[in-house]
Amino acid sequence: MTDGIASISGLLLALQHGDSQFPSGGFAFSGGLETLFADGRVSTPDSVSEFVIGQLKHRWGPGDRVALAHAYRGAPDFDRVIAIDREYHVLCLAQSLRQGSCRNGRAFLGTHARLGTANTVEYQRLIAQGQAHGHLPVMQGFVWRQAGLSEAEATAAAAHAFCMGFLSAAVRLGRLGHIQAQRIRSDIAAAVMEILDRQVPDDEPMRGFSPAADIAAMRHDEAHVRLFAS
Repeated sequence: MTDGIASISGLLLALQHGDSQFPSGGFAFSGGLETLFADGRVSTPDSVSEFVIGQLKHRWGPGDRVALAHAYRGAPDFDRVIAIDREYHVLCLAQSLRQGSCRNGRAFLGTHARLGTANTVEYQRLIAQGQAHGHLPVMQGFVWRQAGLSEAEATAAAAHAFCMGFLSAAVRLGRLGHIQAQRIRSDIAAAVMEILDRQVPDDEPMRGFSPAADIAAMRHDEAHVRLFAS
């Protein structure tokens, strides 16, 4: 296979697995955005854009992306991946976000198990035994390596899915039109690339600080009327 064809093959694989239609359960969660809309703290396309960029820089980049990279490099060593999974669980402070990450990660893992992706059934068994949690970014790194994506492809697919999760939620909540959502996705491309261009060292710890979104997600459980689970 020539380099050009190999590159296209990797792109097609990343497009398939990063597609919003790939069944992973993410459509049920807004990451606190529904509450922020209700509070009026996020109310315009510009504020949606600012929110997504903030989540990229302060939550996904230093947290989810690091977990993904470590899990990708640790796969298929189950002990290493389980340790990363447990660490992410401890660092995910908001219960609804923690539960959402597990639910999405397990759905994502389950889909790949049905597709026959290597080592996924075994990891499902570890979750069933209570040895692992199955958080989404950890499962993305673990599974996408087994599926044949490069680390760069896996990271790019995850970044795109993260952004589109918020934008899709905003559209479903009636706060953005489809064209506005796509315009925002184009406008934040530079912020995405800035994060993707930075290498993740093997010893980099997971961290993150997004108190407004975390508190909104916690308060979301008390809402009388809600479309999303967080």
